[in-house]
Amino acid sequence: MSIISKVLIVLVALEFFYIMYLETLATSSKATSRVFNMNQEELERPSVQTLFKNQGVYNGLIGVGLLYGLFCSSNPIELIQMILIYIILVASYGALTSDKKIILTQGGLAILALISTFL
Repeated sequence: MSIISKVLIVLVALEFFYIMYLETLATSSKATSRVFNMNQEELERPSVQTLFKNQGVYNGLIGVGLLYGLFCSSNPIELIQMILIYIILVASYGALTSDKKIILTQGGLAILALISTFL
């Protein structure tokens, strides 16, 4: 795997750790409000807090999976490509159902990383 692929994969993992941070630790912050285009009052609702924290765990585990694949797996390409495809599919669904720019904001780096693994 090329150094460019490795750097892109680490960046995707960091992106998902940042999303996890926003959703689990900074749930009602200004940054979370801006990133998810939600007002802070809504983010402070207990039901939204619970949902965000649950999503945050999933996003953090995506980051863990990418780093595990990159540094620990005996078959890194297969595992990493599977996770990147998952990210792209979820971003595509978000673009179709929520906000079209999600495909770029959540999936853009993953698309580049996936392409780089084939080169």
